[in-house]
Amino acid sequence: MTRTEDARASEDAFALQSLASQALELWDLDRPTLEPIKIRENAVFRVDTRDGRRAVLRIHRLGYHDDAALHSEFEWMRALAGAGIEVPQVVSSREGRPFERVHSDALPAGRQIDVLEWVDGRQLGALESGLDGGEGDIAQRYHTLGGIAARMHNHTSAWRAPDGFQRHSWCEQGLAGDEPLWGRYWELEQLDASQRRLFERAREAIWADLNAYGKDAERFGLIHADLVPENVLVDGERVRVIDFDDAGFGWHLFDVATSLYFIRGEPYFDAARQAFVTGYRVHRALSDEQLRQLPLFMAARSTTYLGWVHRRKHTETAKTLTPVLIDYATSAVEDYLGGR
Repeated sequence: MTRTEDARASEDAFALQSLASQALELWDLDRPTLEPIKIRENAVFRVDTRDGRRAVLRIHRLGYHDDAALHSEFEWMRALAGAGIEVPQVVSSREGRPFERVHSDALPAGRQIDVLEWVDGRQLGALESGLDGGEGDIAQRYHTLGGIAARMHNHTSAWRAPDGFQRHSWCEQGLAGDEPLWGRYWELEQLDASQRRLFERAREAIWADLNAYGKDAERFGLIHADLVPENVLVDGERVRVIDFDDAGFGWHLFDVATSLYFIRGEPYFDAARQAFVTGYRVHRALSDEQLRQLPLFMAARSTTYLGWVHRRKHTETAKTLTPVLIDYATSAVEDYLGGR
């Protein structure tokens, strides 16, 4: 199956829900029912059981992670939980496995499917609707999120991954190489000639600056890599991070940039940024010198989203988001290059 075909299949809600129903038979759950939450990259379903239990079933998109990488995702999540950092807990299948491979006539290549315990809360926000609450509430949540990010970075700076651990890398190759992890963003068809030149110039600059920034353990390690508002759940005073699907090796500032990227330009951005940094510094050092490199990581983050829609150009999701993401990325890259 090509990437384009897989992207189309990922939006076939009927085929995916049928596969999810089939997969549930492999877990010891009391008469479970399914309700779609999100069918985009991964297909995510809420599971409700007769005995009042709730869970999340996740169907992974084809080819993003092999089995070893998915096992590694769960290894890191278990290690984080052991260090006192709240993350979703895996529900093992009847055979004691963290995920199963399931096939159907509609999806003969099969998918990796896992079940996670339900995490209460509402999303911090979303690209389409922004963030809920006033500036004070937003700042408080970002202060907490900054602390969570710092504690994860502390953990991975000291943690020794087990033999065979493998995850992709958000390094200079993954962000600005010939084949970036999420696609050759400078080839996005919707870019006009001047935008294409801008992103080609940015790619060269990002490559050079990332190499110069360095990869010591104080700056580079395992990161969540997707701390967007949709993956942060707020339940009263409680803030928890979900969705470790994109986790891999990368710069800690990439996590910081990701958490702030989609609120650039909002009136509460400065307050949220300062709150995140203050919360981070409660647990881990983050110097002003490092923070001066944040525009570099904002620009690098921006290009990944263009690569994402480029690879999925035939999907309705990509068609809807592409103009918005081009605007966001153009602004981030111009800020970065202008201050370089």
